[in-house]
Amino acid sequence: MSCAPMTKPNVLFIAVDDLRAALGCYGDEVAITPHIDRLAARGTVFKRAYCQQAVCNPSRASLMTGLRPDTIKVWDLKSRFRHELPAALADLPQYGGGTHFRRARPDVITLPEYVKQQGYIARSVGKIYHGSPGTQDAQSWSVEPQLNVVWKSADYLLPDNQAPAADKWPGYKMAATEAADVPDNAYGDGKVAEAACQLLGEYGEQPFFLAVGFRKPHLPFSAPKRYWDLYAGDAIPPPENPNQPGGIPDYAWHNSRELRGYSDVPAAGPLPDALIRRLRQGYYACVSYMDAQVGKLLDSLEAQGLLENTIIALWGDHGYHLGEKSLWGKTTNYELDTRAPLIVSAPGAGSGECDALVEFVDIYPTLVELCGLPVPAELEGSSLVPLLQEPRAPWKAAAFSQFPRPWPYHGEPAVMGYTMRTRRYRYTEWQDFQTGAVLANELYDHSRDQAEAHNASEDERYRETVAELSNQLRAGWRAALPKGCLQEDAATTSQAL
Repeated sequence: MSCAPMTKPNVLFIAVDDLRAALGCYGDEVAITPHIDRLAARGTVFKRAYCQQAVCNPSRASLMTGLRPDTIKVWDLKSRFRHELPAALADLPQYGGGTHFRRARPDVITLPEYVKQQGYIARSVGKIYHGSPGTQDAQSWSVEPQLNVVWKSADYLLPDNQAPAADKWPGYKMAATEAADVPDNAYGDGKVAEAACQLLGEYGEQPFFLAVGFRKPHLPFSAPKRYWDLYAGDAIPPPENPNQPGGIPDYAWHNSRELRGYSDVPAAGPLPDALIRRLRQGYYACVSYMDAQVGKLLDSLEAQGLLENTIIALWGDHGYHLGEKSLWGKTTNYELDTRAPLIVSAPGAGSGECDALVEFVDIYPTLVELCGLPVPAELEGSSLVPLLQEPRAPWKAAAFSQFPRPWPYHGEPAVMGYTMRTRRYRYTEWQDFQTGAVLANELYDHSRDQAEAHNASEDERYRETVAELSNQLRAGWRAALPKGCLQEDAATTSQAL
């Protein structure tokens, strides 16, 4: 099957912050997402896509480098990635955020940097890398990124939220929700969509790689009122399985620290039912708001005559809990945090759903191959082009993620939780980060416990299963690949669709 375009395809690369599979095309009966569903109808929906670590900085760094967190040594949210930072970056007062991938791998070639070297113009609008302006990896892009940082203060338009925040630092948290009666471009994501659409109208003959990052549905759940109105009344059910899982080690859970910092959320203890309803409504309102911005990008591509020669990839950087397991936010190894949407539409490729286990490190080699470029051999993911051709093709035996404890930490984590998702099981080992000694483990049998409500690792019926999964986890991601998926093989045989 050959579907390669006559000219090099463009790439529209859409990143969405904190987006779990709360989309109509993923079977969510509550979500109102007609525009992403429209994209899904012309592309492949990967139903089992997993991030490598369920928090912004490591997930995005891993995806953009095609390397796993332990390789780039990025596990945190509030530090950086080159071993010795270039003076031009280190001296910037706004240079903040998590460990940068270039700290451990200063010469790594990122996805946009690679296609730029191959003749593409690489541009960025909105949140792609995590952090402040100095962290956006200038060498990845052809020109300086636009609107790459939107402080929380920009999420507040109502006087009760805006005025107190004016006296605080730009990331100060006020209310966890806001529903101002304003147009889309009053909030940040509307501005991002406008800027991206303007760029789409300016491209000439040179192929482009345009990365567009939307911040919603990240907290605070601020969106124009009309999107809140879509979910009025009892439209959104309460969280399923709202109780902390049974039999879990302390490492597995957290106290929803991110949410607790907002001014209208109790610092500890259970949340009132009314607040739970408001938060869940706000999340879905933000999803629909973001969906409308995606629609503007699709409409702009079509209006400019670019749609048929543009690869579109939409992904959420990780999943999210909305009260399930008595958790809010990300930062765990559970299914709801590690699994996130991934939709790929490519010229000449088919459409449909794919149930294979895929990982976000697979996105870099996939887009490179779809562009008709050689796949770099050092990448630690596998091109998904075979699955775009045949969604039922044999694929990985497992997907791998991880998360450190304590969270947050300084220096290096004390404990790392390594988790593996097979078709039936989720198995996790919490290991001493220095010695590798197993401190605790978890097992969830998704054929019986899709909600991951009880840790079955001590259940005598699963003794042999735990031993087998432990060996499989320690064998690592390379051992889980089907024949022909190692990049050193793919680099010589890879051909675009």
